[in-house]
Amino acid sequence: MAATTTLSTESYKGTRDFYPKDMQLRNWMFGKLSETVRTFGYLEYGGPMLESFDLYAAKTGEEIVNQQLYWMMDRGERKIAVRPEMTPTMARMVAGKINELARPIRLFSIPNLWRYERPQRGRLREHWQLNVDVLGGEALDAEAEVLTLAVEIMSAFGGAEKMQARVNHRKLMDHFFSKKMGLTAEQTHKVVKAIDAKDKVDAAKFHGWLAEAGVKPEQVSELEKFFSSSLGDLVTSMPCEGVEHLSKLFAVLEGAGMKVGIQIVFDPTVMRGLDYYTGTVFEIYDTSPENRRAMFGGGRYDNLMGIFGKESLSGVGFGMGDVSLQNFLEVHGLVPKFESEIDVMVTLPKEEFRSTGNLIAKDLRQKGFHVITPLAIGSFGNQLKLANRHEAKIAILFGDDEFARGEVLLKDLRSGAQTSVKKESVTDEVLKLLGERK
Repeated sequence: MAATTTLSTESYKGTRDFYPKDMQLRNWMFGKLSETVRTFGYLEYGGPMLESFDLYAAKTGEEIVNQQLYWMMDRGERKIAVRPEMTPTMARMVAGKINELARPIRLFSIPNLWRYERPQRGRLREHWQLNVDVLGGEALDAEAEVLTLAVEIMSAFGGAEKMQARVNHRKLMDHFFSKKMGLTAEQTHKVVKAIDAKDKVDAAKFHGWLAEAGVKPEQVSELEKFFSSSLGDLVTSMPCEGVEHLSKLFAVLEGAGMKVGIQIVFDPTVMRGLDYYTGTVFEIYDTSPENRRAMFGGGRYDNLMGIFGKESLSGVGFGMGDVSLQNFLEVHGLVPKFESEIDVMVTLPKEEFRSTGNLIAKDLRQKGFHVITPLAIGSFGNQLKLANRHEAKIAILFGDDEFARGEVLLKDLRSGAQTSVKKESVTDEVLKLLGERK
């Protein structure tokens, strides 16, 4: 007889199991995100988990396509991939109905995404991500709206004072690297990668990377001076399109009541995808020493529809991962204590009480309450224990004497208070204790 194989109960590396308590937190987070984004008039969309490999090869960075993409050949010999990001799908969908969608096009989604990478704090192989995009409209107004929305989202979770939006502009960076530093595009790419990793290595290694990229020793101080500059400094020392745009953007944000200089600041070290973003870029940082990292970010992109042969349509957006958001909420103690989702347990101590119990449960459910039954006859004590194990708020108990009088026992498991009520009054009494349900 063949030996039985024992399978592991662990989930696949870089993924999570969501038990009911975990789902409560996830649903609460996603509900807050969706509710806040909708207040700005964004409409939700969805798309398939599988897309043509070519879509990502055309619209996604090389690192993701070559190293992190989950892909396969289907039975029709088509090369397909599991989505690592949502923007290519959004671009394909908008291109398909570009003349039917009202502009500016405001869209959001919270898709499930996959990337084959080393799991670490804030990054897993499977995660969910809020994607927010606005296509069309004046650049300054659209960018101000998206940045305002990002701050409003953090405010909805009680974290507006514990984060900071750091903003930069690609055209400012292009001007500095090419005109001031005299670097080629290839050298610039290497310098940007070094700057991205600067906080993770010592000074000697960082300067070694700069040297490899062709930055001369006398240019290092110029580089460091630039990265410590304020926007006001650059208005006079480095006037260019990027500086002019950022100055106007901050003025629009300040006029909209945002805390410019505190909550939203200029930061020339913010880079983000050189091959993707074309204008304003930003990252939202947690200001806690325990979690001092970029939680999410985004920026402006142009010609999103180009590969589909459609008209050029500029947009701005961001993506917020659920893992980094949860880390932020936990670090700052912003996760609420969730109540049990079970409102009432209707017990079943004897066969003759079954019909009455089922009718009571049906009436309570019709009023919107979450009601469970034990699905088996059991003793009074055992079923009360069962109600507590399920964390029900109220238990409906049957006693022979009460039943003969047309009554049941209603026990509030939170306070321990117990009272006899008429069978026909059970729903009203539960309403008094728990309030209306939607």
